[in-house]
Amino acid sequence: MQYLLLLLGFVLLIFSGKLLITCSISIARRLNLSPFVIGLTIVAIGTSAPELLVSLTGALKGHTDLAIYNIVGSNISNVLLVLAIATIILPIPVRTQTLKFDGSVLLFFTLAFWFVIRDMQLSAWEGGTIFLLLAIYVIVSLYRSRKDTKDNPNQDSPGMKPWIALLGVVAASGGLALGASLLVDNAILVARAFGLSERIISVSMIAIGTSIPELTTSVIAAFRKQTDISIGNIIGSNIFNIGFVLGITTMIKPLEVNPLILSFDIFWFVGVSLMLILLIVVPPSFKLARWKGVLMLLLYLIYLYLILN
Repeated sequence: MQYLLLLLGFVLLIFSGKLLITCSISIARRLNLSPFVIGLTIVAIGTSAPELLVSLTGALKGHTDLAIYNIVGSNISNVLLVLAIATIILPIPVRTQTLKFDGSVLLFFTLAFWFVIRDMQLSAWEGGTIFLLLAIYVIVSLYRSRKDTKDNPNQDSPGMKPWIALLGVVAASGGLALGASLLVDNAILVARAFGLSERIISVSMIAIGTSIPELTTSVIAAFRKQTDISIGNIIGSNIFNIGFVLGITTMIKPLEVNPLILSFDIFWFVGVSLMLILLIVVPPSFKLARWKGVLMLLLYLIYLYLILN
């Protein structure tokens, strides 16, 4: 029965996340936001919602390893799995301003995460500070987008009616909450049945599960050749996982940090962000070619092997 409920939790997260993304994009287009900023903010919030609900549910139920490692594992899988697959499907050009501004912000939040966990504690004020910095980043990004699109309004169809989009956001949020609860409770039971730690189950199965909305969005965007949304979604999701998910979770429930994160996981966590920046500038410069996607995917398989052995 617990396997069925675990699967149901995944399904609810996937479909609720997809509904939230669709409704959010419709609202964003009516606000005349650029595709990149839609991916960086609106879609990133939607695809980070499963991580928020899973981490928050885990924290409130006393599973602190699950709350933190879900974020760590999700950020790693977003780049090495999700972006890798999207890149293999369609090479992704990266704008210079994306690397200079948003890439720098991603590195800043990644290093900030490393800084705040050094004392093995995550306090409410640390979470609040990270969340405030995220709010500033979102405001700046929206301002930049409105300025860039002022003379080039979005020509895409606005999509669904506003009241339908808002109703969809509410319904999707409820589905995410229920799906997260089912996923957390039953993932813990399955992990214990197989003798796995919360750390392993969080950075592997749950991290992949909560990254499915990012995977779905990025792959669909790749097939539609909307590469701005693909790269914007990944960079934005990783920033939001730290500023939004970790920020809100620790403001509500301060967390203790597993010492293992500083001896192993943090190096992958920081290294993945650095590697993404390096791959963008390595020839062909400012383009994620297919061979780069294959390399990222191979690194992810190595990561999974190391944590499971």
